[in-house]
Amino acid sequence: MPSRTQPKARACTIGPRAARRAAGSPRKRTDEVIEAAAMVFAELGYHGATTQDIADRLHMRQATLYYYFASKDAALESVCRRGVAGFIENAETVALSSDSPPEKIASIIRSHLQALEEKHAYVKVFLNERQHLRDEARKKVGRLSRRYELIVQQVFESGVEAGMMRAGLNCRFATLGLLGVCNAAADWYGKESGATVSAMAKNFADLILNGVRTQARPVAAKHKGRG
Repeated sequence: MPSRTQPKARACTIGPRAARRAAGSPRKRTDEVIEAAAMVFAELGYHGATTQDIADRLHMRQATLYYYFASKDAALESVCRRGVAGFIENAETVALSSDSPPEKIASIIRSHLQALEEKHAYVKVFLNERQHLRDEARKKVGRLSRRYELIVQQVFESGVEAGMMRAGLNCRFATLGLLGVCNAAADWYGKESGATVSAMAKNFADLILNGVRTQARPVAAKHKGRG
């Protein structure tokens, strides 16, 4: 859904001393700044958050923050890009492995859910706030998302071709269903008793690959007696 146009945050000018400090900061500091932005957006939402909130979490001046990103829009884009990036690399590794297609699907589900534990804020922001990105940034992030979807879909397709998944399976719908189930867990992860990543991965994989019905039993043929 197209987002409403939001006014760009004013980029503050930082003094030469602050610029030197920022320029000399290690990569770790950049990661910390983006991590803080992810946490603030996850807690307050994009519209409820300000760059001052991010600066306060880092105990730095707001002016210094603009060395790392020019506006709140840019901060959201960085968070969303990081939110989806790890999914792609992990899925590609799984897809190229020697595992069977069903095993690959189970691994992708486990990897997807593992992100809830390792970077919950990034996942939450990507799912709930990316619609607020400006058009160009939303297109960039959308391309990354579609790339991930394609990897998953190709695993389903390979399963059909290998005869390990039923013929006629709509692999696109299967992909969207898998992602929908996994993404929904972000809303209740940490709130539901027993909902560990391991337990969810096992149950979701079973649900996607085997469904919920019991194995059908052959029905004995009925023979009419002779009159």
